[in-house]
Amino acid sequence: MAEPNLLAESRIAILGLGLMGGSLAMALKGQCTQTFGIDPDPLAVAYAQKHKIVDLAVEYPHDVLPRADIIILAAPVGGILKLIQSLPELHPGKAIVLDIGSTKAVIVREMEKLPSRFDPLGGHPMCGKEKAGLAHADGKLFWDSTFALTETARTTPALRLLVDKIITIISAQPLWIDAFTHDRWAAATSHMPYLVSSALAASVSPEVAPLVGPGFQSTCRLAASDITMMMDILATNRGQVLEALSHYREALDQITMALKECDDKLPTLLEKARQNRARLVMS
Repeated sequence: MAEPNLLAESRIAILGLGLMGGSLAMALKGQCTQTFGIDPDPLAVAYAQKHKIVDLAVEYPHDVLPRADIIILAAPVGGILKLIQSLPELHPGKAIVLDIGSTKAVIVREMEKLPSRFDPLGGHPMCGKEKAGLAHADGKLFWDSTFALTETARTTPALRLLVDKIITIISAQPLWIDAFTHDRWAAATSHMPYLVSSALAASVSPEVAPLVGPGFQSTCRLAASDITMMMDILATNRGQVLEALSHYREALDQITMALKECDDKLPTLLEKARQNRARLVMS
């Protein structure tokens, strides 16, 4: 298994060559001995080969996965869960396993079932684009973004050091956090906003398109996200997302009532929201 000071001698396999997996491959290429890209989509594999995103791209994990020291699971959440179950058969030796899925409690629970020869850790880079796919991958995607890291019961100190080094290489900021807290926070800051963005996009008539400007575009940007990917996220974090929606509905109801009744509390509510945004968004 790779030691913290041997990252340069490690072989890294990335399972999933979409936006996130492709971006991570681009950021890590040249920082290790060899990068493998694995994706069932032959078009993604061909694109990765043509643009030299990894040293070797294949469709089937059996071809290269046993040679990897570090395995990064970059599929949608549902795919990650299936890959975790398949790893003992696909990789006969020791390996570090890191996922970059958007929910953590379910994934970490499955990781802890892996045989002892695997050293597992959950991860979630808090960055991305509304446009999915390898063609939109960018090695600078992670710059200055938070990279949440969730330990399993078996995560070793050596793995923590190695992953911290990887995070430094891709210019992200590590945030060590437990899986439950991650999912609660991500529901509020990412998963629930996707649904709010979708509801906004669905509620507005196409006839207003001539007056759509940057404000509307930025507010409903998340509605353009890949639905299959988001369904996996919502299915594995349903309870936390419902709780976040409840808090949002409460705030929206207060604003709606104040507006309906011409209540002088409306400016106070809006000012409270403005101040809270300033505390949440550090820019």
